[in-house]
Amino acid sequence: MKIEKAIAGTAATLKIIGRLDTTTAPELESTIDGCVAGIKELVLDCSELEYVSSAGLRVILKAQKLMNAQGAMKLTKVN
Repeated sequence: MKIEKAIAGTAATLKIIGRLDTTTAPELESTIDGCVAGIKELVLDCSELEYVSSAGLRVILKAQKLMNAQGAMKLTKVN
C-alpha cells in the first residue's frame, strides 16, 4: 500500500493506493493520527484502492469517529 498525503489549510486528502488489509491498516491508522490535528475535513481518495479487509474498515470507522468530533470525513471515488 502507498499513501499520498496533501494538506491545504484545514483540509487533508489521503490517496490510498493498493490493498488495505491486516498488514497495511496500521500504516494508514498512523498516517491519519499524524495528520488530523487542526484538520476540519479529511478526504480519503479510494480511486486506486484495490481491496479493503475488515482491519481496513476498522481504521476507516475509527477515523470517521475522530472526524465527527472535529469536522467531517469523506470517502471519494469508491469502487
